[in-house]
Parts: sequence; structure tokens; C-alpha cells
Amino acid sequence: MQELKIKGVYKHYKGDLYLVEDIIFNSETGEKMVAYRALYGDNKLWCRPYNMFFDEVNKNRTKVQI
Repeated sequence: MQELKIKGVYKHYKGDLYLVEDIIFNSETGEKMVAYRALYGDNKLWCRPYNMFFDEVNKNRTKVQI
């Protein structure tokens, strides 16, 4: 698994850029999450489970990073 860099910019496989804001935790489960902000449009703040942040997806039978 890659090392996550706080304030690092990551490129989604579809081409959009996101800024990792911080590591956060779900208040009910304690699950570790990544808070990241879209660097386009209205700059929404999103979160995703930490273990899923670097998941690979199959796009046209080729694995690419999210």
C-alpha cells in the first residue's frame, strides 16, 4: 500500500485532482478515513475509508489506481 501524504494531491483515474486534507475517524465505528477535497467545480469535501483510498479498479480490463 502506498504511503498517504497529508496535503498531497492525487489524480483520480478519470483525471480529476483531489487534495488530501487529513485522516479522520468515523465516530460510530472508529474506522480510519481519508478526507479529501475536489480541486475542481465547487471543491466539495469527501471522505473514503482509508483502506479503499488506493484501491485499484478495472477499467477496460486494465487496473488503474483511484
